[in-house]
Amino acid sequence: MSGYDVFDDPYCYKGTSVLKNRASLRDGRTLEAFELEMSTLRSEEPLPAGRFTPPHYRRIHHHLFQDVYSWAGKYRKVRTAKGGNMFCYPEHIPSSMDQLFAKLALPAFNPGAEVPAFLDAATDFLAELNAIHPFREGNGRSQLSLMYLLGQRAGHPLILTRINRDTFMPAMIASFLGDNGPLKNELRKLL
Repeated sequence: MSGYDVFDDPYCYKGTSVLKNRASLRDGRTLEAFELEMSTLRSEEPLPAGRFTPPHYRRIHHHLFQDVYSWAGKYRKVRTAKGGNMFCYPEHIPSSMDQLFAKLALPAFNPGAEVPAFLDAATDFLAELNAIHPFREGNGRSQLSLMYLLGQRAGHPLILTRINRDTFMPAMIASFLGDNGPLKNELRKLL
């Protein structure tokens, strides 16, 4: 949460960097712990079924964060960055999401796709989805939940408990900077 650079952020309590939340928590660490607990509980429930479209993805985000944020499942309305790197501007999120999710029709995402083709397509898709970063918070968990569903559909289930944050996060950052190799290696470890 605190790692974001945000400009004109109406999502936060005035004079703070703490996101407005359903529990009215005003301390960032307490909110972070609450968010993790609630989204983890929701992740243990079945994820929303759908057709792998942007509305389906918004339902996944809503499912995971409905107990924490009133705006769960809604695209962000502010410009954000991490480490000085800008994510997709909010006015371009809907069209960027439509273009990206159209790629899910590729044969590499269909049942029976070969592992190398699936890995290549999944890596590119995840890197682009991360660069769009459509939500104000909760992008990473939503991305992984969607990737889990995509892996199941393609016949290549991902074991998310194998994620190593110490290597996965740098791989996501590298993909944002144009190097998808580390991210592909991380996804391979989850098969």
